[in-house]
Amino acid sequence: MLRMRSCILTHLLSSPSAAYPISSLHRLFSTTASPIPANPTFAVQDYLVTTCGLTRAQALKASTKLSHFKSPSRPDAVLAFLAGLGLSGADVASLVAKDPQFLCASVEKTLAPVVAGLTGHGLSHTEIARLFSLGCGIFRCRSIVSNLPYHLSLVGSYENLLRLIKQSPSSLGYSLEKVVKPNVAFLKECGLGDCEISKMCLFSPWILVTKSERLRAMVACAEGLGVPRGSGMFRHVLHAVAFTREEKIAAKVDYLKKTFRWTDAEVGLVVCKAPKLLTRCKDRLQRLSEFLISEVGLEPAFIARRPVMLTLSLDGRLRPRYHVVKFLKENGLLKPDPNYDTIFKLTDKVFLEKYICPHKEAAPHLAQDYVAACKGGVATRRFMFA
Repeated sequence: MLRMRSCILTHLLSSPSAAYPISSLHRLFSTTASPIPANPTFAVQDYLVTTCGLTRAQALKASTKLSHFKSPSRPDAVLAFLAGLGLSGADVASLVAKDPQFLCASVEKTLAPVVAGLTGHGLSHTEIARLFSLGCGIFRCRSIVSNLPYHLSLVGSYENLLRLIKQSPSSLGYSLEKVVKPNVAFLKECGLGDCEISKMCLFSPWILVTKSERLRAMVACAEGLGVPRGSGMFRHVLHAVAFTREEKIAAKVDYLKKTFRWTDAEVGLVVCKAPKLLTRCKDRLQRLSEFLISEVGLEPAFIARRPVMLTLSLDGRLRPRYHVVKFLKENGLLKPDPNYDTIFKLTDKVFLEKYICPHKEAAPHLAQDYVAACKGGVATRRFMFA
């Protein structure tokens, strides 16, 4: 009997395209599962490997959460249910590895009602299968059914919903009335529109489920940095200061001012335009300062008015482009003084067309050296004629 059940499951999981009605699968396994008594020697690890497709290492780790299993009845029913949704063997293996306790779920009391509810909200079995394949424990909770439509309306599309769940799967389990909706209402009071809140759901989902007093403290901190509610950068600053103590933010602002030799007004302008700098490590900021001020020779005030360049990769963009321009100037191939702000912000395609391609004959290896520099191969090497 056990061998027959294993064969059936193997066939189902290896045929993801087959349209097995879930009700039929459940009846099949309820009839085959009921006569099997508890088996005290049931090998969970072997089951996870042979039936679920886990590696030995994954099975060893997962089995610690399934040690109470005495027979394959419950996990067999779950696997059959997943096969009915269309999950492949690889999907099932990934799901079980991420969330071993999914095999403990009741098909009748939990999984079937969840799928029925999601179907009632307009999701197809294919879409539901993709949600399940993420391996998030939240899909073992029936509250997902009532919460999902609201979150779907927040993010605007099914694909965005997948991104939200990957970012913060637990966010769908929070109370809408007590946590999520009040926070959304407060963000709207702060001048954020539906589109901005939707983006915040995708990039900073934890902000929407934090305690209201903490959210208000974040807003106050953003305003304290000189970014008013309703401004275009408010959402970005809010993300940058989220869950960071005010004293730590103040210390980072002070470090920026000292490192780049900015005035209070200049550092305030920088934070408003490029709030991501508040999340950069000190070592990275120090290297940027040394390069732009000491090596390139840019004035602190010039950098402060154009802080976007500070968000670009030093070794992957700024330094290679600087060395290309320096090489061209020293060899008489570039006469006007370049505007480094413009040079640094050009797309790769435009930079190549403007500063590399016109000099193929005079410097045939310039393009090769530049590409290698961007990849870290010759980031500090002087570009030379062939």
